[in-house]
Amino acid sequence: MTPRLPSLRRRGPTAPGDPGGPQDPAAAPAPVPPPELPPPVVPVVELQAVVKTYGIGDAVVHALSGPLDPGTGAALGVDLTVEAGDFVAVMGSSGSGKSTMMNIIGCLDAPTSGRYLLDGTDVGYLDEQQLSLVRNRRIGFIFQSFNLVPRMNAFDQVALPLAYAGVRAEQRRLRTLAALSLVGMLDRAEHLPNELSGGQQQRVAVARALVMTPAMLLADEPTGNLDSRSTDELLMIIDRLNAARRTVVMITHEDEVARHAKRIVRLVDGRIVADVRQAPLDGLPPSMADPDFAEHSLHVRREEPELAAGRVPRREAEQ
Repeated sequence: MTPRLPSLRRRGPTAPGDPGGPQDPAAAPAPVPPPELPPPVVPVVELQAVVKTYGIGDAVVHALSGPLDPGTGAALGVDLTVEAGDFVAVMGSSGSGKSTMMNIIGCLDAPTSGRYLLDGTDVGYLDEQQLSLVRNRRIGFIFQSFNLVPRMNAFDQVALPLAYAGVRAEQRRLRTLAALSLVGMLDRAEHLPNELSGGQQQRVAVARALVMTPAMLLADEPTGNLDSRSTDELLMIIDRLNAARRTVVMITHEDEVARHAKRIVRLVDGRIVADVRQAPLDGLPPSMADPDFAEHSLHVRREEPELAAGRVPRREAEQ
């Protein structure tokens, strides 16, 4: 006969302190919350197998193609990732594809194939109105030709993106003054473009690009129309912005300008042929990290120690 096992069920009431009895809620240990995971790090710019062609048939031009498939000869596309806080200079000769890349990154043009993600958003799924909002709020444009409105003073130029975004008047005023102060143009707020030097006009353009606190500054040959002193002043401003963790993508063909970037990407015939990091992603731009950087500059003048120290002076308009 099989022996009978004792029952696991308790018979009769149990005391609160008994291990098998009811527990005192006050004595029960508090539940341990699960550890909080850090938010995923999303690149500001992510080009995935991007191809851009113009024309059809025998007249087709591959502005961006990337490497070719060895078997089929098809363009595999350009891949590029820009992390938050990076400072990337995109270089290349005329026809290399750098302007096409800038237009795609700036949501001014769409790739023929491939994907472009801006701050994790696939812009290929956005309509024209949504793209307009992206350009207004998430990308700060700095153009070679300044693109200032002739009959608007500096204050109104900078406030314009805020007005388009529907920002209230008092907030618009405060943010505009802060942006002008950041680039050393607060004392020129009432001046029209024709009353400003080229360097001062470009500083107003930088303030306008910053006023919406965009995810990225996109600069297209920003020093192309500036003299050497204004070039140094503008680059010092951009260096300081990047040191404050502002992401910068700059299109340039000048080696001296590209030396300020943390990373240089070179394009040839629609392909990335070099991608060189000059400074750590989380560090300072080279001009601020290397005390000897200014010694090798072609532009910084000895009588302007405030430039070498990285401080942007407020200057009178150049006549």
